Amino acid sequence: MIKTPIGTTPFQLVYGKSCHLPVELEHKAYWAIQILNFYLKAVGEKRLLQLNKLEEIRHDAYENARIFKDKTKRWHDRRIVRKEIKERDIVLLFNSRLKLFPGKLKSRWFGPFKVTQVFLHGAVEVWSETSSALKVNG
Repeated sequence: MIKTPIGTTPFQLVYGKSCHLPVELEHKAYWAIQILNFYLKAVGEKRLLQLNKLEEIRHDAYENARIFKDKTKRWHDRRIVRKEIKERDIVLLFNSRLKLFPGKLKSRWFGPFKVTQVFLHGAVEVWSETSSALKVNG
Protein backbone atom coordinates (compact mmCIF):
# COMPACT_ATOMS: atom_id res chain seq x y z
CA MET A 1 0.00 0.00 0.00
CA ILE A 2 1.16 3.52 -0.84
CA LYS A 3 1.59 5.90 2.04
CA THR A 4 -0.05 9.28 1.42
CA PRO A 5 0.34 12.47 3.42
CA ILE A 6 -2.46 13.61 5.68
CA GLY A 7 -5.39 15.14 3.76
CA THR A 8 -4.65 13.28 0.51
CA THR A 9 -6.60 10.08 1.13
CA PRO A 10 -8.58 9.96 -2.14
CA PHE A 11 -5.58 11.05 -4.19
CA GLN A 12 -2.17 9.71 -4.94
CA LEU A 13 0.84 11.99 -5.13
CA VAL A 14 2.74 11.75 -8.40
CA TYR A 15 5.78 13.96 -8.80
CA GLY A 16 4.53 16.11 -5.94
CA LYS A 17 1.04 16.66 -7.48
CA SER A 18 -2.19 14.95 -6.51
CA CYS A 19 -4.09 12.83 -9.02
CA HIS A 20 -7.18 10.58 -8.98
CA LEU A 21 -6.77 6.86 -9.06
CA PRO A 22 -8.67 5.14 -11.91
CA VAL A 23 -10.49 2.87 -9.43
CA GLU A 24 -11.90 5.88 -7.56
CA LEU A 25 -13.03 7.54 -10.78
CA GLU A 26 -14.72 4.34 -11.94
CA HIS A 27 -16.50 4.02 -8.60
CA LYS A 28 -17.72 7.65 -8.70
CA ALA A 29 -18.84 7.29 -12.31
CA TYR A 30 -20.75 4.11 -11.49
CA TRP A 31 -22.43 5.87 -8.55
CA ALA A 32 -23.42 8.82 -10.78
CA ILE A 33 -24.89 6.50 -13.42
CA GLN A 34 -26.93 4.68 -10.77
CA ILE A 35 -28.36 7.97 -9.44
CA LEU A 36 -29.18 9.30 -12.92
CA ASN A 37 -30.78 6.05 -14.09
CA PHE A 38 -32.88 5.89 -10.96
CA TYR A 39 -35.01 8.79 -12.20
CA LEU A 40 -34.88 7.89 -15.89
CA LYS A 41 -38.60 8.37 -16.55
CA ALA A 42 -38.70 11.76 -14.82
CA VAL A 43 -35.59 12.89 -16.71
CA GLY A 44 -37.18 11.84 -20.02
CA GLU A 45 -40.35 13.80 -19.27
CA LYS A 46 -38.33 16.84 -18.24
CA ARG A 47 -36.31 16.62 -21.48
CA LEU A 48 -39.55 16.53 -23.53
CA LEU A 49 -40.80 19.63 -21.71
CA GLN A 50 -37.50 21.39 -22.38
CA LEU A 51 -37.68 20.49 -26.09
CA ASN A 52 -41.25 21.77 -26.33
CA LYS A 53 -40.27 25.01 -24.60
CA LEU A 54 -37.30 25.37 -26.96
CA GLU A 55 -39.65 24.93 -29.93
CA GLU A 56 -41.94 27.66 -28.52
CA ILE A 57 -38.97 30.02 -28.04
CA ARG A 58 -37.81 29.35 -31.62
CA HIS A 59 -41.34 30.00 -32.93
CA ASP A 60 -41.50 33.30 -30.97
CA ALA A 61 -38.12 34.35 -32.36
CA TYR A 62 -39.26 33.68 -35.95
CA GLU A 63 -42.48 35.61 -35.32
CA ASN A 64 -40.59 38.58 -33.85
CA ALA A 65 -38.16 38.59 -36.79
CA ARG A 66 -41.09 38.57 -39.25
CA ILE A 67 -42.80 41.46 -37.43
CA PHE A 68 -39.53 43.45 -37.40
CA LYS A 69 -38.99 42.87 -41.14
CA ASP A 70 -42.57 43.94 -41.92
CA LYS A 71 -42.21 47.15 -39.88
CA THR A 72 -38.85 47.95 -41.48
CA LYS A 73 -40.29 47.38 -44.98
CA ARG A 74 -43.28 49.64 -44.26
CA TRP A 75 -40.96 52.35 -42.88
CA HIS A 76 -38.72 52.11 -45.96
CA ASP A 77 -41.62 52.05 -48.45
CA ARG A 78 -43.18 55.17 -46.89
CA ARG A 79 -40.00 57.14 -47.54
CA ILE A 80 -39.60 56.20 -51.20
CA VAL A 81 -40.40 59.16 -53.42
CA ARG A 82 -41.53 58.28 -56.93
CA LYS A 83 -40.38 60.68 -59.62
CA GLU A 84 -42.38 61.05 -62.80
CA ILE A 85 -40.05 61.53 -65.76
CA LYS A 86 -41.59 63.08 -68.88
CA GLU A 87 -40.21 63.72 -72.34
CA ARG A 88 -38.14 66.90 -72.73
CA ASP A 89 -37.11 66.83 -69.02
CA ILE A 90 -33.48 67.58 -68.21
CA VAL A 91 -31.97 64.87 -65.95
CA LEU A 92 -28.66 63.80 -64.41
CA LEU A 93 -27.49 60.18 -64.46
CA PHE A 94 -26.12 58.45 -61.38
CA ASN A 95 -22.99 56.33 -61.88
CA SER A 96 -23.12 53.58 -59.24
CA ARG A 97 -19.89 51.97 -60.51
CA LEU A 98 -17.80 54.96 -59.46
CA LYS A 99 -17.13 53.25 -56.10
CA LEU A 100 -14.57 51.04 -57.82
CA PHE A 101 -12.41 53.98 -58.88
CA PRO A 102 -10.36 56.16 -56.53
CA GLY A 103 -11.38 59.71 -55.75
CA LYS A 104 -13.87 60.01 -52.94
CA LEU A 105 -14.68 63.63 -53.77
CA LYS A 106 -15.49 62.87 -57.39
CA SER A 107 -19.17 63.38 -58.23
CA ARG A 108 -21.18 60.30 -59.12
CA TRP A 109 -23.67 62.33 -61.15
CA PHE A 110 -22.97 63.23 -64.75
CA GLY A 111 -24.97 65.01 -67.40
CA PRO A 112 -27.23 66.92 -68.03
CA PHE A 113 -29.24 64.77 -70.44
CA LYS A 114 -32.50 65.49 -72.20
CA VAL A 115 -35.20 62.79 -72.06
CA THR A 116 -36.24 61.86 -75.59
CA GLN A 117 -38.53 58.90 -74.95
CA VAL A 118 -40.11 57.18 -71.91
CA PHE A 119 -40.96 53.47 -72.26
CA LEU A 120 -43.79 51.65 -70.44
CA HIS A 121 -41.54 49.23 -68.54
CA GLY A 122 -39.54 52.01 -66.84
CA ALA A 123 -36.66 52.50 -69.25
CA VAL A 124 -35.82 56.00 -70.46
CA GLU A 125 -33.96 57.11 -73.57
CA VAL A 126 -31.75 60.16 -72.97
CA TRP A 127 -29.65 62.31 -75.27
CA SER A 128 -26.81 64.79 -74.86
CA GLU A 129 -24.52 66.67 -77.18
CA THR A 130 -21.37 64.86 -75.99
CA SER A 131 -22.83 61.34 -76.20
CA SER A 132 -25.48 59.99 -78.50
CA ALA A 133 -28.79 58.51 -77.35
CA LEU A 134 -28.56 56.18 -74.33
CA LYS A 135 -31.22 53.85 -72.98
CA VAL A 136 -31.10 53.74 -69.17
CA ASN A 137 -33.21 52.47 -66.31
CA GLY A 138 -35.68 55.11 -65.11
